[in-house]
Amino acid sequence: MYFVRTAGERDLEKVRALLAESFHAAYDGLHGRAKVDELVAHLFSPAALKARLVRKDAEFLVADDGRNIGGMGYAAMSQELTKTVMLHLLYVSPALQRQGIGRDIFAELETCFPDAEIMRLEVEPQNAAAIAFYRTHGFTEVGRNENSGAGQSGIPALVLEKRLAG
Repeated sequence: MYFVRTAGERDLEKVRALLAESFHAAYDGLHGRAKVDELVAHLFSPAALKARLVRKDAEFLVADDGRNIGGMGYAAMSQELTKTVMLHLLYVSPALQRQGIGRDIFAELETCFPDAEIMRLEVEPQNAAAIAFYRTHGFTEVGRNENSGAGQSGIPALVLEKRLAG
């Protein structure tokens, strides 16, 4: 049984391992192992994870069974868009997917931002499982970004949004 809670600094190494495993499972076939290794090293360095953990207008959650971290989620208020929370990360260990862990993390994240009216995210257009998950949870496509992530990555993304209950 996994329980969703706020992440702490002691969780970061397990979260980093979970993100590396999940990213490779989701993206090796699309971008190649070397590109995914590069993305993981950049996006999920200990310093990058710590910066997310201490950000004041954000929530960093983990699903924990007392021994393992089975999933994680991270969302933060947008710096550019009014009353919009950006869902940056929602990953579940590949071996534990389709057991409700992602749903539970997402449900908790939805309640963490009382001033937000919209939740927005970007998702790889070929990540059919993630797109299906988000559509099931009320998201609709509102645009595309041809350079998702840092700089001119060349990695496309669908932009999805969901109205939050006010």
